[in-house]
Amino acid sequence: MTDQLPSFAFRLTSDAIDTASLTRELHDSAAGACVTFEGRVRDVNEGHAVRRLEYESYEAVALKEGKRVMDEAASKEHVIAAQCIHRVGRLEIGEIAVWVGVISGHREEAFRACRYIIDEVKARVPIWKKEQYRDGASEWIENAP
Repeated sequence: MTDQLPSFAFRLTSDAIDTASLTRELHDSAAGACVTFEGRVRDVNEGHAVRRLEYESYEAVALKEGKRVMDEAASKEHVIAAQCIHRVGRLEIGEIAVWVGVISGHREEAFRACRYIIDEVKARVPIWKKEQYRDGASEWIENAP
């Protein structure tokens, strides 16, 4: 039995995202391009010094909508495989909150599909971000379009 991931998958995790391992899993001899995106926790947002983030999701709906986004990316672009994984829970500065990886025969399709996936996940998948600021305040933040 193999632990190979499905060709197009969206997942949630509370564990740190191992980008090197995920990139190695995206392999196909027909792939001439591999494009990845890492969304990281930064220490400032709109003038506020950020201490950490907390992500929450409505898991059942997030997984369903995330799969829909992946299926749409597969139908829009000629890509071989794509994966998206998003963290939930508490994240510290510098940690990876979301990772997208796409392989295709050519770079243009891989770039377009990667951009489509991250933009649609941010816009449609029910994952909410709470910023904890260094001054002790906190705020739920809407995803940027």
